[in-house]
Amino acid sequence: MAYVATRGGERAIEQSERLFREDLDAVDLDRVTAIRKSLPYLIDRVMGEASLYEPDLAALALAQAGGDQYEAVLLLRAYRTTQPRIGFAKPVRQPDLFTVRRISAAFKDIPGGQLLGPTLDYSHRLLQVGVLKGKAFAREPVIPADKPAPATQPSLTAWQKAQGLITDHPVETIPLEEVPDITRQPLLFPVSRAHKLQSLARADTGGTMALGFSTMRGYGAVHPTVNELRLAEAPVRLRHPRGTVFSAGRVRVSQAEIVSKSKSLELGFSATLGWNEVKVIAAASLDVASSQPDTHPAATEEFILYHTEPVEGSGFCLHFKLPHYVTFQSALDTYRRVKTDRDGAVEKAPPAPKVAPKKKEVTQ
Repeated sequence: MAYVATRGGERAIEQSERLFREDLDAVDLDRVTAIRKSLPYLIDRVMGEASLYEPDLAALALAQAGGDQYEAVLLLRAYRTTQPRIGFAKPVRQPDLFTVRRISAAFKDIPGGQLLGPTLDYSHRLLQVGVLKGKAFAREPVIPADKPAPATQPSLTAWQKAQGLITDHPVETIPLEEVPDITRQPLLFPVSRAHKLQSLARADTGGTMALGFSTMRGYGAVHPTVNELRLAEAPVRLRHPRGTVFSAGRVRVSQAEIVSKSKSLELGFSATLGWNEVKVIAAASLDVASSQPDTHPAATEEFILYHTEPVEGSGFCLHFKLPHYVTFQSALDTYRRVKTDRDGAVEKAPPAPKVAPKKKEVTQ
């Protein structure tokens, strides 16, 4: 549907933006720093959906957007398009991840052991209303473990493949420069697996969860068990023009592997920038669902990838606020004309003949 561009009212438009900014007060470095420190998981979600890992910029986008996540993602993606690509990082494998949290719901004892790490899974969901009365909700200090867990953990999937539990498919190695980039190339169906995993990596968390949930609760054929869930920091290693490989730091990443028990053990995978457990679990389930012949929409590759795109989805919804005067008036004129023709046809129609009621026969 087309719409007419807004013309005139420049002063009104300027004042409307000022009204929006008035509720936010000044956006300064202190506010950005406070958001980055106090809302790390929201920062991670924005960075993941924007395909740009930079906590300070994500915090700035949230501050500038007043906490509107879709607007913040749009700001960050727009900024990303202005930046040049200076190189390609080396591939990162599971054993290379600096693992902070690693759990499995499929096995009690796994190589390397379970590592709970930071989580609220086992806490009481109590709102600390005392904060509103001036009582600070202070964090308790972390007690160091007697024997710290190793910084890196082995791959659980590799152990399962060695046991013959999961089929080991050959891995196709291609040059880094030839890896498809969803941020620069449009989706063309059927998509490659690299394109699908990249799209799910920056998909909308809420949309991914909704579609993943629909495949889990009976509409699809996916019955997931979390094979392995990791929160980690991935090393960013680059090759210097002179040939030396060096570390540029680490970025927070999430990854999930799920096993579906529908017919055989089918493995689904998802990973994203930042720590976002619900998204990678749901996305890994959609990875499995989209590879199966199923009529359910959430098992259709095109349906999943199109309808979990946060910027396009929010933009399409919000564009309906813009002027649609011409198209709506055209539809309204058509409706009025049809109604007038219909009413005229009713008035010109001859009256229906009256039929005398039949007499009832009484029998004894």
